[in-house]
Amino acid sequence: MDNSGTMNTQPSAERADPMNRIIDAALKRAEGGWLPFDRFMALALYSPGLGYYANTLAKFGHMPTSGSDFVTAPELSPLFGQSLAVAVEDALTHTGTKEVWEFGAGSGALAQQLLGALGDRIERYTIVDLSGTLRERQQQALASWGDKVQWLGELPETMQGVIVGNEVLDAMPVKLLARIQGQWFERGVVRGPDGTLRYADQETGLRPPVEVEGAHDYVTEIHPQAEAFVATLADRLERGAAFLIDYGFPEAEYYHPQRHMGTVMCHQGHKSDGNPLVDVGLKDITAHVNFTGVALAGQEAGLAVLGYCNQARFLINCGLVPRLESANVQQRAMAARLIHEHEMGELFKVLGFCAGVEPWDSVGFREGDRTHTL
Repeated sequence: MDNSGTMNTQPSAERADPMNRIIDAALKRAEGGWLPFDRFMALALYSPGLGYYANTLAKFGHMPTSGSDFVTAPELSPLFGQSLAVAVEDALTHTGTKEVWEFGAGSGALAQQLLGALGDRIERYTIVDLSGTLRERQQQALASWGDKVQWLGELPETMQGVIVGNEVLDAMPVKLLARIQGQWFERGVVRGPDGTLRYADQETGLRPPVEVEGAHDYVTEIHPQAEAFVATLADRLERGAAFLIDYGFPEAEYYHPQRHMGTVMCHQGHKSDGNPLVDVGLKDITAHVNFTGVALAGQEAGLAVLGYCNQARFLINCGLVPRLESANVQQRAMAARLIHEHEMGELFKVLGFCAGVEPWDSVGFREGDRTHTL
């Protein structure tokens, strides 16, 4: 990549595949043949039948030999969901509700764990998922729960209960901004003369939410879709709570001068790379979460913040350690990845909200709360 934002990516011979035809059609409709990165990311992840989350690729699994690309906390260990269930039950009690809502339920592993731990404490478990193929996998995994589990393809007008979203916000399309020689641009996608996809920049009035110190070139993201999603939750959640779990930082860390290459990352075959313009539709594209922006979006829309801490502290507060003591050696090794600082323990954070009730001393945030850092 050079200072103009260009990057050669894939040979023109690959353009015959259906995903590239979708990209080409969008580029043709776009003014000047320039597609904002958030629109490109949405097509790459969610185009019906072809986007990464809409196709039949395995996605979730422990090893690349399974055809999977990454593993999430519920697949690592059932102790994740069993511990999270403590905070969910605490929230059900304090809000006087009986329903759990899960967004982006993946393989269905977390739903299995929460349903198994909470049992009759839940009257209904509703999964909201845009992916038809993932929904089929979830329905197979959760068939034994019968009508207790239901699926929706979009948000209902009103909701009550406890919302859970594990690695949902990171998969929401982001806008890319680039500061080059002191001037801010929005980064988008074009077809180069040789037929490859490449980055191209256009002048913009968009800015990060805080001033980025220094005069050096700098690439970063802003998150209007994630923030709009949380604002919509606030509008629809009449009474209840929400726990959003993802990797990311508070604003001061997110826009730190040293984080000058941004956070967009791709996952394929349990390997990571920073080039979303190749293998479009065949690999995951994510960005870290600006938890300050998410918290402010929720507050401005009427939610109250219950707490914010790293995943390790949250799970320990919810009783993970006693569960580890009763697990075998292999189970302990897998579950330890949930809390080790160099694994998921520090990078992943948990942000809690409530609606329709006064905030309470939520069990997951009783020690190590970092709300003051947001």
